[in-house]
Amino acid sequence: MIDENAESAADLDGTGAKYGGQYQVVARRYRPKGFEELVGQPHIVHALSNALTTGRVGHAYLFTGARGVGKTSTARIFAKTLNCVHGPTITPCGECDSCVSISTGEDIDVLEIDAASNRGIEEIRQLRQNASIRPSRSRNKIYILDEVHMLTKEAFNALLKILEEPPEHIKFIFCTTEPGKIPITILSRCQRFDFAGIETGQITERLAGIAQNEKVTADEGVFETLARRAGGSMRDAQSLLEQLLSFAPEHITLNNVNEMLGTANDQLLFRLMDGVVECKPDILFAELEAAASQGVDFAVLVEQMLGLLRDFLVTVSGGNEKLLLFCQPQQFNEIKAKAAEFGIHRILAALQILDHTHTRMLRSTQTRILTELALVRIAHLEHFQQIAVLLDQLRSGQGAALPAPSVRPVHREIKPPRVESAPPVNVAECPAAIPAGHAATWAEVADGIPGMLGTAAGQSTAVRFEEPNIFVLVFSNKLAKETCERESPRLQGALSQKLGQSMKVRFELTIVEKPKSAADSGSRINSAKEERDRFIAATDNPLVKKVQEVFGVKLQKVEN
Repeated sequence: MIDENAESAADLDGTGAKYGGQYQVVARRYRPKGFEELVGQPHIVHALSNALTTGRVGHAYLFTGARGVGKTSTARIFAKTLNCVHGPTITPCGECDSCVSISTGEDIDVLEIDAASNRGIEEIRQLRQNASIRPSRSRNKIYILDEVHMLTKEAFNALLKILEEPPEHIKFIFCTTEPGKIPITILSRCQRFDFAGIETGQITERLAGIAQNEKVTADEGVFETLARRAGGSMRDAQSLLEQLLSFAPEHITLNNVNEMLGTANDQLLFRLMDGVVECKPDILFAELEAAASQGVDFAVLVEQMLGLLRDFLVTVSGGNEKLLLFCQPQQFNEIKAKAAEFGIHRILAALQILDHTHTRMLRSTQTRILTELALVRIAHLEHFQQIAVLLDQLRSGQGAALPAPSVRPVHREIKPPRVESAPPVNVAECPAAIPAGHAATWAEVADGIPGMLGTAAGQSTAVRFEEPNIFVLVFSNKLAKETCERESPRLQGALSQKLGQSMKVRFELTIVEKPKSAADSGSRINSAKEERDRFIAATDNPLVKKVQEVFGVKLQKVEN
């Protein structure tokens, strides 16, 4: 909620000047003045409010969290609740001298100290001497130390005694973004409150309220884009809005946002993903050229693609639209479809490649080349996935052999059954959507499925239809059958779409045994004799004898 009476642009003197004729930026002008205006930290508000109403106010507090989530603002609000003339109260008046001076950072009894520039032992000694003096006009003397983790070891040690047993009129509020750098001796003397990152929806709502207060209109999606870009920081989002208000003072469009931030629009991102999924580097280079002509920052583009792939990972893992962080909920169905084409293994590998690329960009000026290299590598990850096939084959004891390249063949011939023919199907009793040649139907379905799954689906040796809506696939290759079983929902969806009705798929495995013959028996005898001769030759080998002697081992024959 925004206090229009106190902070609206209408209160300014026409040009936005305030506080001595100086223009105040949005992040300062719309800073929360009370607990009711604090966004995204309900647990903090609840705990501090209860402490005030029950009289359980401590003497030292530690506020931790990322930048721009409200730590210093909460410290000022808490100071006002303690020193307001009507307090202690959870609703300070905001009008008394104490409240007004605390809001502007000028109160003589509420001292805000930048610990990054006052980090030595001498500054802390001075603080200890001044702390013994009672407040001038308020009931409490409050020290707010921002970025407290920057204090030196000696300064922390000098602070220990007064922090443990302070005068009754002293309150300490420490703020930091890196609590891990604070000594445990300090942490144990404070009440710690962890500030969470602010949700995108809450930032969006706040920005919309500010824009309305500033008499500025905006296209749909503008504030959502700014909120996602801010990454949970309200101050970052408000600073971006401040830039946009200068860039487009009356109406803000998505093009304004993309031009100012150097980001790519959603259409460009999805066209890049299409080029990656279809393994078409020519599309990738053309779209990246378009991005360069639009002034897109390639480092930011990689960040955007990381976010998009993160949302792909969520959808392909079964998440819903509420879990999306970088895409809008109305894009959920489109994202889900593209993520299914991409596949979870390619998504995971692509995330690692882009993360590595973004790290390299910090040390290189060739950001465009690095982006092109990363996207082309991701486009060819379909072949990289064959490593998983080899590992599965090795684990199952089969001979490791790469599957055929996944290039979407025009037609894949399905071999007839080797052991037994499929039961005859009465076409008259089958649904009209299923033709008599259901083997050909399945071949068309398998041809339309990209990647390793389409290759495995095409290795079925027989198919048959069972009433009312069951399609049975027979495999002689165990690995191909297991691959299809893992992706059975995807196969069922493709088959149902092809036939225009809901279908279920069942998988069967047929083990083909070659008939034994006299020739086979003779070959096994010869093979056993050859194996025995090789073992005898190995035992007589001087090098083998030396190895047995050195390591104290004995050569043994392993029976299969």
